[in-house]
Amino acid sequence: MEAFHPTITFPFSYTFNTTSSGHGGIAENINTSSPSPWMNSRIWSKLPHRLLDRVIAFLPPPAFFRARCVCKRWYALLFSNTFLELYLQVSPRRHWFLFFKHKRLKSSYIYRNNNIGGSHGDNNRAGTDCEGYLFDPYELAWYRLCFALLPSGFSPASSSGGLICWVSDEAGPKTLILCNPIVGSLTQLPPTLRSRLFPSIGLSVSPSSIDVTVAGDDLISPYAVKNLTAESFHIDGGGFFSLWGTNSSLPKVCNFESGQMVHVQGKFYCMNYSPFSVLAYDVAANNWWEIKAPMKRHLRSPSLVESKGKLLLVSAVNKSKLNVPKSLRLWGLQACGKTWIEMERMPQQLYVQFAELENGNGFHCVVHGEFLTIMIPGSDKALLFDMCRKRWQWIPPCPYVHAGIVGDLHGFAYEPQLATPVTGLLDQLTTIPFQPFTG
Repeated sequence: MEAFHPTITFPFSYTFNTTSSGHGGIAENINTSSPSPWMNSRIWSKLPHRLLDRVIAFLPPPAFFRARCVCKRWYALLFSNTFLELYLQVSPRRHWFLFFKHKRLKSSYIYRNNNIGGSHGDNNRAGTDCEGYLFDPYELAWYRLCFALLPSGFSPASSSGGLICWVSDEAGPKTLILCNPIVGSLTQLPPTLRSRLFPSIGLSVSPSSIDVTVAGDDLISPYAVKNLTAESFHIDGGGFFSLWGTNSSLPKVCNFESGQMVHVQGKFYCMNYSPFSVLAYDVAANNWWEIKAPMKRHLRSPSLVESKGKLLLVSAVNKSKLNVPKSLRLWGLQACGKTWIEMERMPQQLYVQFAELENGNGFHCVVHGEFLTIMIPGSDKALLFDMCRKRWQWIPPCPYVHAGIVGDLHGFAYEPQLATPVTGLLDQLTTIPFQPFTG
């Protein structure tokens, strides 16, 4: 086996530093002073490459990139179509999370004409902020990812299928970039047709299709916005694509404050505020409708999340009558699409601790698979709930963020992928002219 040459550079900047509690640290020291007969090099050196590749395909991303330093062949696996096809077939799903430092652009945005200054004249995201924080809920470990190739003036908006969707901050037609942070790939979508400020973004990526919906914050004048319309982008493996050609009118009373949409079984859902309700959009039927929220008069900081093909609503409950204690609850939308059923409730003793830290300032929820994370603004404290084991626990603080200094953590459900071949569908759009971004 040919030794790895240290002068070979990595295709992307990886800083997979890790911290974890208990036995979960990946960087554990293994005592190798007494070699085991089971690890005889004369035996294992004859292991067929196809079997070895299958073992490597099961490694989580941090371990995979460490393994690439062993030899040139392992280093080149990331560029091997044969290995990547095997990886997509056998690699287990990992319900991880990707967090970013969040800054409220709406509160500080001053409209400028796109012809004056441009997005490069006022970066909303400083160069040192071009990084994300990957959280592994199985090992309670944090990793740092660099986004050095991403152009300035973009903010993370949604996530699906191993891709992060970034949207331009500048008012006007929105430019969206799909990024695979594990391998550093960037793919741009054509700009939207309508001018918007900070719309809600919905993204759904499957192995054979990409669907994006951009809704609300229509610019009706240089100094005013209104939630009027939504436009959708679609492309699939069958050769069909629609470049923001599907438009729809939003319900008359809608207020998108969260900025995010949740995709569940062909429909996008988002929270509607003042009063609380849920807005649903059927992509195939191009139709919007409203769903009543449970206990809508007593909700505080509600969030919509998706878990294993079901829509969940997570919210604190402030009810001053009927001796119902304040609590944090999870509801699930039933198959009829109209009624909710309470599924979980935070233990009261834990909620007292949580409420003391949260202090009425709100919180941010993300769900992926069986895991629910709750981030508390202005604090390095966060909760993790394992819905399968019915277990609540505090998350170790992210070692790369100082609470209250550079912004709170907001994140997305993220499944790290070494390959996202679905973005190859966008190559057929190269014959359609649109303005590319410049780094």
